[in-house]
Amino acid sequence: MMDGRADWSLRRAVFRLIVLAIFGTALTFAVAPFFAFRAVKAAARDGDGQALAQLVDYAAVRQGLRPQVAAEPAAAQAPPDLWTDPIGAVKRAIEPVVPLPPSLEPYLSAPGLYDLTRGYRPGQAAAQVGDGGFPKLRYWDPNRVRIAVPPKGSKATETAALFTFERRAPFTWKLVQIRLPEPAE
Repeated sequence: MMDGRADWSLRRAVFRLIVLAIFGTALTFAVAPFFAFRAVKAAARDGDGQALAQLVDYAAVRQGLRPQVAAEPAAAQAPPDLWTDPIGAVKRAIEPVVPLPPSLEPYLSAPGLYDLTRGYRPGQAAAQVGDGGFPKLRYWDPNRVRIAVPPKGSKATETAALFTFERRAPFTWKLVQIRLPEPAE
């Protein structure tokens, strides 16, 4: 009689263990992108280039940032005046207008990425105290996740930095795109 009870309790314990393992795996599968986001934020805060190289697909992020940075208004520099700088004005009139390629370095450096993960543009978070708002899930599917980070104290209508992570292995996610927050007016 004891063998039947012991056998039944062993089966029940194994069943519970299997259910717990399935639940734990599913939970880890679902929250892994948030751990990847926190890892990118921590590596950027600490300036850990090796960790960032493992967590960020720089080629894909560059490709996504280039049109956004090129669309930003360039710093307005007054053209040379004919009365104050006649040679510069003539030279500017003759030379073809060649736009400079957008500089992505401030966005892809460790301090720039850290500012973006806090919900601010690179260099604008220095005046801010503390982190931005809590990261919010904007889109989730088994292979792609978008996480938005609004600036601290922002209203619901403000656009946040949007990070897109892509699955590279069952529990490995890599940052592949960043949508920049709207410029502050």
